[in-house]
Parts: sequence; C-alpha cells; structure tokens
Amino acid sequence: MKTLTPFILLLGMSAMADAPRNVILFIGDGMSTPQRIVADEFSRKVNGEAMAMNAFPCHATTLTYSLSSLVTDSAAAATAIACGEKTKNGAVGVDGDGKPVASCAEAARDSGRKVGIVTSVTINHATPAGFYAHQDSRSMLYQIGLDLVRSRFDLFLGGGLDNANVKTNGVAEYVGNLYDYAAANGYCVACGREGFDALSSSPAPDRIWWRSGEKALPYAIDARDEDCPRLPELTRFALDFLDAKSKDGKGFFLMVEGGRIDWAGHANEAATNLRDMLELDSAVKVALEYQKAHPDTLIVVTGDHETGGMSIGFAGTGYAFYMERLASQTCSTERFRDRCRALRDRNAPFEEAAALLSECYGFRFDGKEGDPMTLTEAEVADMKYQYLHGSLDDKARRIMQDRAGVGWTSGSHTGLPALTTSIGPGAERITGLLENTDISKIVKSFWQ
Repeated sequence: MKTLTPFILLLGMSAMADAPRNVILFIGDGMSTPQRIVADEFSRKVNGEAMAMNAFPCHATTLTYSLSSLVTDSAAAATAIACGEKTKNGAVGVDGDGKPVASCAEAARDSGRKVGIVTSVTINHATPAGFYAHQDSRSMLYQIGLDLVRSRFDLFLGGGLDNANVKTNGVAEYVGNLYDYAAANGYCVACGREGFDALSSSPAPDRIWWRSGEKALPYAIDARDEDCPRLPELTRFALDFLDAKSKDGKGFFLMVEGGRIDWAGHANEAATNLRDMLELDSAVKVALEYQKAHPDTLIVVTGDHETGGMSIGFAGTGYAFYMERLASQTCSTERFRDRCRALRDRNAPFEEAAALLSECYGFRFDGKEGDPMTLTEAEVADMKYQYLHGSLDDKARRIMQDRAGVGWTSGSHTGLPALTTSIGPGAERITGLLENTDISKIVKSFWQ
C-alpha cells in the first residue's frame, strides 16, 4: 500500500521551532472527523493510499460553536478561524457587537506579505469572505464584493461573485458592476479556462481575480464533464504566483477552501462528498510538494464545522463498512436529477431510467444473486414508482449509501468539533483541544 507518512513525518520534524515564512491554510467547509475518516477509507481501498492531510504529525481537536449557538454557521466559523473572534451566526468579519475585526490574511497583508484566497464555491461565500470582508450579514453580497476589491489582496481564484451588479439589503454605496470596479482598481479580471490559461502563459500582473464562471465550480465527481481548472490546479497556480511575488523574503498567506464538501453534506450525498474531500486532499499534496522545496512553510488543514451528521455505519450492513462501493457512482445526485428530469420531460419509459441508474450508480437489474449492487424486486418496484413521481434521485441516493454503510442525522450543520492537522514550522503550537479562534491567533503571532 502506498503511503505518504514517512515523507510527511520527515517534513514535520524539520524547522519546528522557527516561525514560518509562508502559511497555507486549507479549510474543508463542512469537514469534520467523519468526513476525513470516510474519505480516507475510500482512498485506501480504491486508490491504495491514505489521505495526506490525515498523516500530518500535529493534531488538534477544534471546537466550532459560535457566539449565538453550539451549532455554528459558515460565516461565524470563518470569522473565528480567520479573525480570532467568536461572533453570531450570519455575521462575517465582525465581533458580537458588529465591530470589524482584522483577519490573519489582513495581518499578513499589513506586514508586507502577499495574500491569496482560493475556493471551489462563489468567491463572496461565507468562508472566503471571512478573510477579507466585514459585514453584519453574510447575505450582504454586494457589500462583501466591495470589501473584496478594497482588500487589496494579491490573488482571488474561485467561482463567480454572487450579485456582482445587484444592490442587496439597501446598499448605501453602489459603484456598478464589481468586476469592472475591480479592473479599475488594479485587478486583472479573467474568467473560464481560456482566461485562466492566458494568466498562466503571460507575465503575471500585480493582482489577479479569476472566476470559473458566474456560479461555483461543479462538484469534483462531475468535473469530467467540465473544462475548468480544479482545486489542485488552482492551488498550484496560487503558490507559483505568490512565491514569485514574495521574493522580498517576507513570504505569503494562502487560504484554500473546499467549499462544496459542505453542499454535498447538506444533500446527504456520500459519494459526492468524499470526491470533493479527495480533491481537497490533492490540493494539500500540491502544497506538500511546494513545502518540500520551501521547508519554511506551515500547512494547516481544518474544517469550519460538520455538515449532515455523517455516521460511519448503517444498521443494514451491521459492523461492515463498504466504502469501495461508492466508487460505482459516477455523478452527483444533482447531475443525475437533471438527467432524470430530461427523461421524464419526454415521457421516456422506466427502462431508460434503469439504464441511467446503471450508468450513474452501478446498480444491476439482472445481476447474480448475492451481488451487493443487484437491486431486489422490491427496490426495483419502488424505483419505478419514484420515477413516475419525480423522486428517483432521492431513492437512488439512499440505496447507494445503504449499500456502503454511510448514515446521516441531519440536512444541516452539527455541533461536532473539527479535526485540525498541521505540518511545518509552528505546527507544534496547533495541538490539543483548541478553540477555532486559536488558529487565527497563532497565525497572527508569527507576524507580530
């Protein structure tokens, strides 16, 4: 079995006593211990290797509650991780009284370091916003976009900007389309694969804002159908860009978010969730390669909260756990739902839906008895009924997860603590039982 552990442990023991020059912070939105264990088990069985993020030498349990609830939302969690302050659910970059609090990214900028923000969801979503915005509500999307441009951060890569040209919640200041506003304020604004490739092949501008389109990047499991840079490629670009821009020796701060892990958790979608988990881990491996040549780099991987109440085990499989069965799923339930709706719109017979089920989930309708992916007569009858009533996607999702042994307790966030792992100089300070606010405080201390 392949393993990164010896290499990671070797890196982890080097330069532990010194402050890092560079800090790379990975955040899995909705990622807690269950997600990391499930994805790791899947990776071991299907890919033959453990996840890199779980093999880091320094571990901490991070409490995630907000100022207003034991169960945090992403805005309050991002504020805690980025700014070192607990706040109320829904607030971003402000304390409980609504006063702005500086993030570790802003502290890096103010100390002369370069700063980059990368995400797989919209760039003014709660988690990335926590590092550059200061608003009473995460729904103040236009204002958050204004804060993005005025942050003067060096690099933004991700999905589109929600409400880029729409006044929201009584915007007092309106400057027009925010992409145009960014361009007028020194950003090279680019979009899509063509725009990304142009950035990669031309002399790098001072500041970059690239977006995949107007929405979030597709789920990783659906990426084969899209010509779009994914999180590992975006991370590599960000590291190359920030490294080139920080030759003065001061270094950089980079935050990379796997945002759609959370969305798959809300949908209780195990296969889609773990594929985005593995994509985030691939981005972590890119950072490890960078750290190999730059040992003065600290890498931290954490989650803002748990989403979905994922459980490892299901009564139907007893104590058995069959993560490898999720490899049969080839698209998200969201994508399957769209394809299924197209069949119903033209009154296609169930036989076509059955073929789609086999293609997308690996279900067998005439397989051998004892084959775990063979559907029972009762399941087939139920699927026919669900197809007629427009809910086949939900039935397929449930059967798939039952076969694997994954359960869920919620369609929302839970109060579980997050697992935080780290490697590199300063990592020894991120151990034990911590508040999520401690992450920002520790990172800020390196630059004071």
